Amino acid sequence: MSKSNDGDVPLSLSNAEALVLFEWLARSGTGAPAPFVDQAERRVLWDIEAALEKALVAPLSADYATLLAAARAEVRDSGE
Repeated sequence: MSKSNDGDVPLSLSNAEALVLFEWLARSGTGAPAPFVDQAERRVLWDIEAALEKALVAPLSADYATLLAAARAEVRDSGE
């Protein structure tokens, strides 16, 4: 995965990783993240974080806070 400033960031999950992540996200759907019920849930999130660290340039930018604020505004549901 190459570093990117813009565009899409592809992530690849195995079927097992996707299922574990789906279950944790479904339990977390009420607001606060759900507690982990299995170490596999934490492992999937760590692996995704590692993939993002390899793909993203923004976290190393001097203006990271500004970039993060703009990204949140772009992704946020309207009215929140």
